[in-house]
Amino acid sequence: MKPYTYTFSVPKEAIDHNGHVHNVAYLQWMIEAATRHSESVGYGYGACFALGGTWVAKSHHIEYHFPAFLEEVLQMNTWVEESRKAMSIRRYEIVRPYDGKIICQGRTEWVFVDVNTLKPVRIPSNMFHAFGL
Repeated sequence: MKPYTYTFSVPKEAIDHNGHVHNVAYLQWMIEAATRHSESVGYGYGACFALGGTWVAKSHHIEYHFPAFLEEVLQMNTWVEESRKAMSIRRYEIVRPYDGKIICQGRTEWVFVDVNTLKPVRIPSNMFHAFGL
């Protein structure tokens, strides 16, 4: 599947006491990327709620390769790697475009749940198709 991609600049709020991007900022950016990608294919939070479901994270894994610094331009790439029944695995890659270095990579296991019971429910087939699965 073709990644959903956008660029952004590192804001001051993302910088930690060591002078580089704080590890929590990467997780926030990954969640934002998943949200943007879902909205771009018509299945943002509102559309999911209308279907009676929502996404919750089961696990996050982030591997850091290089630090990023204030005002650097970064490129976020995200894609759904795998989906079945009520689970979806999403990948992330943050690249520094000016030198092509992969700053970090991540993986989240998302579970589609009923908004009322929070129990896993089958992902609607039209949602699979929207993500090209």
